[in-house]
Amino acid sequence: MIKSILVLLIFFLQFCFLKAGIVVINGLSHSYNIENGKVYKGKIEIENTGNQIQSVKLFLQDYSYKSNGTIYYSAPQTNSKTNSGWIKMNTNLVTLKAKQKTEVYYEINVPNNISEPGTYWSVIMVEPVEEINPNNNKQGVNITSIIRYAIQVITDFDSEKAKPDLKFEGIKIEKQEGKQMLKVAIANKGNLYCKPTVTVEIYNKKTGEKLGNFSSMASGLLPQTSKYYHIDISKISPDKYNAVLIATDEEENAFALNVELEVKND
Repeated sequence: MIKSILVLLIFFLQFCFLKAGIVVINGLSHSYNIENGKVYKGKIEIENTGNQIQSVKLFLQDYSYKSNGTIYYSAPQTNSKTNSGWIKMNTNLVTLKAKQKTEVYYEINVPNNISEPGTYWSVIMVEPVEEINPNNNKQGVNITSIIRYAIQVITDFDSEKAKPDLKFEGIKIEKQEGKQMLKVAIANKGNLYCKPTVTVEIYNKKTGEKLGNFSSMASGLLPQTSKYYHIDISKISPDKYNAVLIATDEEENAFALNVELEVKND
């Protein structure tokens, strides 16, 4: 019995081993206002927080997402609004010693013939390289989970002639970590990246009394994508309410929707 427990414990430890240590320390979203024919420069700061040497590869992909949780990573040049063909990195592979930091530089070479205003984007993937040791004859299952980063490179061209167009796609109320959360799906049907905040104004259904305003965190939304914005409404008692949803971007453009909410007592 004891032997069986030890075997299971060894299997568990091998199965749950995580490849950790590589972090991106200067943000996962880099934004630029661009002009035809100009060159823009940026960098990615990477740190190996682990105790072993680690190689890291960098490569470009196109990227989009939907509020149903689907994230699409595809080959460069598959998105009609990609800028992946404009981006050149000074290297695609770096090796960091334990606790070492490094910087990878990139250039955005904007073409001379962009005519359509709006946002163009892609992502630079930062992924640790799993070292395979052919002499490793350990028994059991050894599964390594590798954390990789997607750094958005967002370029806005003639942004004064473009605009986001926010649409409400759905709402739901769910318990999350002990809190009552209102989740609002927002789609950006326009051609410009924005970073909206969603606010809900809640009213007593019988008296019309305003019971409060509650807001989400601001979160970026690329053109032709959608995501859920989370609002903590734990202070609202179980009942049925009238409410107004308001999505507001950085330019104070507001998009509103009247809804009925039912907060249930779980």
